[in-house]
Amino acid sequence: MLELALAVAFSSVPLTLYVPPIRSFTLFVQSLQGFLSNSTLYALRAYPRLRLAASRIFNFLFLHRNPNRTR
Repeated sequence: MLELALAVAFSSVPLTLYVPPIRSFTLFVQSLQGFLSNSTLYALRAYPRLRLAASRIFNFLFLHRNPNRTR
């Protein structure tokens, strides 16, 4: 059991490199919020276009089938 605890402890140490230090964490969160707010503007504009394109593709594939065509 001790070996398992040590293995888990030493395997999780490299994961701490991905967590920013506390002093720069607020800057990280601020830049993440800015990125998300900018990306949502693009996503909200692109979503109706993607939905329309997918609708047209599916309509073409499933509604315009030739009944004489074999699989």
